Amino acid sequence: MSLNIVIIGGGAAGFFAALSCKQHHPDYTVTLLEKSDKLLAKVAVSGGGRCNVTHACFDNKVLSQFYPRGERQLKKLFYQFNVQDTVAWFESRGVKLKTEPDNRIFPVSDNSQTIIDCLVREANKLGVVIQKGFAVSEIRKNNNGYILTANAKEIYADKIIVSSGGSPKLEGFHWLQKLGHTIIPPVPSLFTFNMPDEPIKKLMGVVANPCLLKIRGVKTEKGYALPESTGPLLITHWGMSGPAVLKLSSLCARELSAIGYTFELFVNWVGDKNAPQIRDQLSAAFDNMGRRQVGNINPFQLPSRLWLFLLEKSDIDSKIPWNELKKKSQNKLLNTLVNDAYKVEGKTTFKEEFVTCGGIALNEVSFETGGTPPAMESKICPGIYFAGEVLDIDAVTGGFNFQAAWTTGFIAGKLGTSEITL
Repeated sequence: MSLNIVIIGGGAAGFFAALSCKQHHPDYTVTLLEKSDKLLAKVAVSGGGRCNVTHACFDNKVLSQFYPRGERQLKKLFYQFNVQDTVAWFESRGVKLKTEPDNRIFPVSDNSQTIIDCLVREANKLGVVIQKGFAVSEIRKNNNGYILTANAKEIYADKIIVSSGGSPKLEGFHWLQKLGHTIIPPVPSLFTFNMPDEPIKKLMGVVANPCLLKIRGVKTEKGYALPESTGPLLITHWGMSGPAVLKLSSLCARELSAIGYTFELFVNWVGDKNAPQIRDQLSAAFDNMGRRQVGNINPFQLPSRLWLFLLEKSDIDSKIPWNELKKKSQNKLLNTLVNDAYKVEGKTTFKEEFVTCGGIALNEVSFETGGTPPAMESKICPGIYFAGEVLDIDAVTGGFNFQAAWTTGFIAGKLGTSEITL
C-alpha cells in the first residue's frame, strides 16, 4: 500500500528523513516542504562553508556525552545509526571525507556544496518531491491521517515527519503546541562571551590552546556544580570565543540565560596543568633563565602578546630579569596563569549557524527502537514523527549537532520498520 509522507523542513534532518523514508519505503510518495527558497541552508554555512559533517567518535556511549540535552535518548539511537554509519553513507555515495587533528570530519573538498549536491542528487534519484516556499502554519487530524495548511493550500499526509529546526522564539513552535505537545522554551546554546569592560579585548585575534574555562556558582542540568571545558580560546574584539567557550556555552545554556549572561569566567591559560605544576615551571625558569628578561621568553609557550598582557596584569615589569623576580610576583603570576578572572556581560550568537536548546519535550517522543510507538514517533499524535533541532536536543560544537540530525532523520524516516537500509 502506498502512503503519502510529508517531511516539514529542508535542512539536514529533513533531507535525511526523506532519503531514509524512500530507501525503506520505495513505494511511498515522499514530499519535502521547505518554507524558504533555500535548501540545506545551515549545511551551506557550517564549518566556515566546509560543512563539519560529524565527529570521529566511534564509541556510542562516549558520543552521547557530547549532548547536554538528549544524551540518554541519543545513546539508544546511536546503536541504529552512528558516526560510522554516517561516514559509510556519504562515502558510498561518492563523498570522500577526512578527519582533522581535532577529530572533526569534513569532506575532502573542503566545500559544503559537496554535501548539498550529494543530498539533493540522492533525493532526485529516489524520487523525493521537493517543494520550496511552503511554510506550514497548521496541522490538524483527518481520519487516519493529517491535513497540513501551507500557503493557504491544504495537503493530505498519511504520516508526517517534522524536521523544521529550532526557533529563537517560543512563538515559532505555536503550530506544534496546537497539536498538544509541550514546548521547552528555546534559548541559544552556542554563543560567545561579551566582555565590554575587559582590556584583554585589545589582543583580538590571539589564540591560546589549550585553556581550561570554569564558571563558579552555576549548576548545569547534569548537576555539575562547577561546569568547565578545555580547548582553544580565541580573543575577539568583543570578548572571548573559540571551541572552549562554545562548549561551555552549550553546557550552561539555560543557566546562563536565567542569569542574563552576566557572570565571572575563570581561565587557566595553560589548560591541563595545575598550580603545583606551574609553580615548578616558574621555579625552573627562575633558576635557568638568569638575566634574560621575563617579557622576552616564557616557559609556557603562550602567544607573546598574551604573555606580555598577563605580566602586566600581574604587575610585573616585562624588562625585569627572571632571576630578579620576587616571590610575591611569582605567586601573583601563578594565580593569573591558572585562575584568571573575567567579567562576562552578554553574548554574541552565530546567526547563520544558530543553535538553540529547547523544542519538543523529549518525554513526549518515543526513543525506543523496536518498541511501540516506534522511535521518533510522537506519543501525543500517532503518525507524526520528529527529527533534528525541533526536538529539545543539542550538542557542543564539533559536528555533533549534524550527527544528531543524521541519526534522528534516518530513524524517523524508517517509520517504525525494523529493517535498516543504508
